[in-house]
Amino acid sequence: METNSSTVAAAGPPGVSAKNHTHNHHHSPPQPHKHHHDILPSTSVLTIIIPIIIVILLLLIFLIIVMLRRLKSAKNNDSIKRSNRNSISNRYCMFIAHSTLNINASPDVKVGCLYGGNSNHIPPNKFRVVQVFTYKELEVATDRFSESNVIGNGGFGVVYRGVLSDGTVAAIKMLQREGKQGERAFRIEVDLLSRLHSPYIVELLGYCADLHHRLLIFEYMPNGTLQRHLHPSHNQPRLLNWETRLRIALDCAKALEFLHEHAITPVIHSNFKCSNILLDQNFKARVSNFGFAKAGSDKINGQISTHVLGTTGYLEPKYASAGKLTSKSDVYSYGVVLLELLTGRVPVDTKRPPGEHVLVSWALPRLTNREEIVEMVDPVLQGQYSKKDLIQIAAIAAMCVQPEADYRPLMTDVVQSLIPLVKNLPRCPSNSFRSNQTASPSH
Repeated sequence: METNSSTVAAAGPPGVSAKNHTHNHHHSPPQPHKHHHDILPSTSVLTIIIPIIIVILLLLIFLIIVMLRRLKSAKNNDSIKRSNRNSISNRYCMFIAHSTLNINASPDVKVGCLYGGNSNHIPPNKFRVVQVFTYKELEVATDRFSESNVIGNGGFGVVYRGVLSDGTVAAIKMLQREGKQGERAFRIEVDLLSRLHSPYIVELLGYCADLHHRLLIFEYMPNGTLQRHLHPSHNQPRLLNWETRLRIALDCAKALEFLHEHAITPVIHSNFKCSNILLDQNFKARVSNFGFAKAGSDKINGQISTHVLGTTGYLEPKYASAGKLTSKSDVYSYGVVLLELLTGRVPVDTKRPPGEHVLVSWALPRLTNREEIVEMVDPVLQGQYSKKDLIQIAAIAAMCVQPEADYRPLMTDVVQSLIPLVKNLPRCPSNSFRSNQTASPSH
């Protein structure tokens, strides 16, 4: 009986035995290999996604920095431009350059010159917009280019006095077109003078490019060129006094300083001479004739290689021999003009005795000897000058005409040397001449 009972108990009912087996299987612990397969995919995804997110964030930060710098740069540029337009410079005249001029359209010139306390000039009216004229309009202005209105005749053409339709008196230069060089000179003058505004540079009022006609219209300068006052023709007397000569020297130095140092793109005049220096009604000087001018953008190692253009006697030796043009070439030409103001002589005069034909060669050895300097002075002045000022002018001239360009000063240094001399002159000279004779207008 016990054996049967035990057998029955061990066997148990079929249902109970199956149930217990199922329960035991449900509560068995998970196998390790099943847990590994659940974790691995999520770790791999994170390993890939996190570096991508970091790279994207770095790119976004870089782009934000670049954008902020550009915005800051744009604000600074706008601030500089507003400052150039609205503030007053303490020392010099500045300008904002426009883009290259389209010769068939009227350039819109809206910027002006900022005047400082040392300019010794009363600021003129707001600069005009450079106008485009028809040939017919200029015919009317000059009475059909009448010979009675001719006020100058140079290498580029004839200059007429004219009255524009608004009543403005102007100097109208009719260019002689001689191939590409004449056309190039015309375009250079229009482009440069429509952008360069200074009280020491002649103002361009307009131009005419009507068919084959090429004319430039400038402000009228009643006292013509420095050339005709220092070296008049037909045995006319030379009448400029010492004070006027010093003021003209300073005005010209400031003109070249403006071109070399304060133009956004530096400009080399390359044809600076007495006939290109114009005098207004008060004998204040302005530089003109930019047909040979070169922009600094053409420079290679500080030099411009070009065909030699200019006037004998004013050309520096290196430029004349090798065609290497720099701003120091203008400094040399300025030194020659200074010698002309000092001595009253022309740069080259074959009528002089041997050894005195070339002004620079004759003057340079004498400019360091005080006694010889006095003997060099223009006899027209009749001793009416300051000997102290004379010695300083001679020293400046000697430095400017040095054969080696490295020994010549910058025009800024010349200006600073001349300012004290001019400040000590009488504020309101009674007359720019040594007599009451007046000169007829020329351009």
